[in-house]
Amino acid sequence: MATLTLRPTVIAAAACIVLAWANHHVCAEDRAVRIVVLGDSLTAGYGVLAVDAFPAKLERALRTRGQSAAVANAGVSGDTAAMGLARLNRSITDDTNAVILELGANDMLRGFEPSVTRAALVMILRNLEARRIVVLLCGVRTQPNRGDEYKSAFAAMFSGLASEHDVLFYTAFDDAFVDDAQLKLPDGLHPTAAGIEAVVTRILPKVEALIDRARRRDR
Repeated sequence: MATLTLRPTVIAAAACIVLAWANHHVCAEDRAVRIVVLGDSLTAGYGVLAVDAFPAKLERALRTRGQSAAVANAGVSGDTAAMGLARLNRSITDDTNAVILELGANDMLRGFEPSVTRAALVMILRNLEARRIVVLLCGVRTQPNRGDEYKSAFAAMFSGLASEHDVLFYTAFDDAFVDDAQLKLPDGLHPTAAGIEAVVTRILPKVEALIDRARRRDR
């Protein structure tokens, strides 16, 4: 009699475990991925309406493609990589799943050595890695009158960091507009709303890969 009484209890417990696993799996797949864009004026939306800033346009593009994602704007105009590091824990809360990291343009404009920028970016990447937040690292080309050697040194620094820390990499955030005057504001550095749209179109596959990494880490 004791055996007959135990069996329904065991079956019910097993069913609950299976249902709990299934619910977790479904929730992990359906839950909106929280992405934060940590950057400078290129991502903050300098010179354009808030609805035309990169994070806002990216979120709309992702939803159009059926992706459940919320994209927060943590861009601050004028920020260097070190400044981004200083505000990192305020800007990237622990409920963040993924970060698009776009810093370094102001370092280049101010003539910083790549090693200085690299040191700050390493600290950012280590912090996010420790918190299990996946990253898409973006390089930049913005470096007027600094010469090809300087440009190459920064390009190598960005790509090297991506490889060393095993993060997704987008070669140059400003690639989509930097050579097209019609996609830039009169200052020649920042994108117009159309320029930002061009960036979103190009970077979208990388962001979708970022979302996939975040979902796999959440399982």
